[in-house]
Amino acid sequence: MSTLRFAAVNADGLLSDLDLPPASYRVLLKLRSLSEPGGRILIDQATIGGLLELSRPSVNAALRSLELAKLVRKVRNGVYQVNPMLAGYNSFEDAVAAVNAMPVEERLDARGYVASYHRAVAAYQDQLAEQRKKRAAQAAAKKAAESKRRRTLHAVG
Repeated sequence: MSTLRFAAVNADGLLSDLDLPPASYRVLLKLRSLSEPGGRILIDQATIGGLLELSRPSVNAALRSLELAKLVRKVRNGVYQVNPMLAGYNSFEDAVAAVNAMPVEERLDARGYVASYHRAVAAYQDQLAEQRKKRAAQAAAKKAAESKRRRTLHAVG
């Protein structure tokens, strides 16, 4: 059986407009090359890291960028789905049918797609910043409570 796959679109120019981190491009290309017809792939992050010689945090960050860009979707642990517009298919007809079945908002040729990716990245970075602030406030409150508790301890003699 041939490993030749058909895709409905040539998205190389669009992908370059996203300005993804370099590891994200490497992960995307590897996932596409290993995926089943239709874009499903059974692989875990450790395996991706081993294949590309990337650390687990690098793989995690790369996959997050790909998810924000709607290029790859995590179905569950160890199962990912490449966007139907990027996935390979056994025939051109299968590729066109898959793209036609997609919701318009998930299409890579949707109006404002690149801007929507940049908004998603900004929102995610804001969320991370908020989480960091919250953790810092919790740590400060815990430290203050510990300090207060130490001041109230008395030597019993």
